[in-house]
Amino acid sequence: MTLEGRRLLLTGVVTRRSIAYAVAEHAQRSGAEVLLTSFGRMRRLTERAARRLPDPPDVLELDVNEPAHLEALAEELERRWGRVDGVLHAIAFAPEDALGGRFLDTPPDSAELAFRTSAYSLKALAGALLPLLERAEGGGSVVGLDFDASVAWPAYDWMGVSKAALEAVSRYLARDLGPRGVRVNLISAGPLETVAASGIPGFRELASAFCRGAPLGWDCDDPGPVARAACFLLSEWSRGITGEILHVDGGYHALGAPMPGSGDRAAPAAAPGD
Repeated sequence: MTLEGRRLLLTGVVTRRSIAYAVAEHAQRSGAEVLLTSFGRMRRLTERAARRLPDPPDVLELDVNEPAHLEALAEELERRWGRVDGVLHAIAFAPEDALGGRFLDTPPDSAELAFRTSAYSLKALAGALLPLLERAEGGGSVVGLDFDASVAWPAYDWMGVSKAALEAVSRYLARDLGPRGVRVNLISAGPLETVAASGIPGFRELASAFCRGAPLGWDCDDPGPVARAACFLLSEWSRGITGEILHVDGGYHALGAPMPGSGDRAAPAAAPGD
């Protein structure tokens, strides 16, 4: 697989441990030209991480909840590239009172902010960049990062609801953007140690369950499998795929209960190149 000549906009890089950072690194090594986005106080962190990439990219200003930012981003990408071949949506946020077992007590404003930032933003970003994605060579690709929303998880609360909404938004976008040559897919990733994950109550217990129970095992410190899956979906190799949720979680999603003896399972060693 190659991304040679592909022009990719990647959101969600905060530190070198971000999943989006691993996507950027793999994409550049596969020949892609990359730009990152960030905003506010996080932008300095993103710029610091960007300098560690093989070919340090520029960081463009984007608060996805600000229509003026989306408009300015589209204008800047028009000026720089004239098209966008792929977009990674790695954006999610829920206020503290929308997580941690407070589902019944979460106020409407917090639930709405979680939905707008984590789910509606996929539509907002894809819609703002649609004219540029329509010009993509081999078809434009929008890829979002998901966490399995088919079940209820401990402490995930309104972020889980927002992920369910994200999955629905991706299907409707696939319906409406497919005729315009743009595909939309999600990756349902297993838990990974990131800055965002550190803010989720009970994350370590959840991650431990994946490490013990996934048929293939799961390494919470290795974003490589997720990054390579994202690069595949951003490449021309995925031209026939849209409306899909690709699970990259060691197979954990396929089980109804832990396998016998899985309590002693250790995460496997990373494969060469991970």
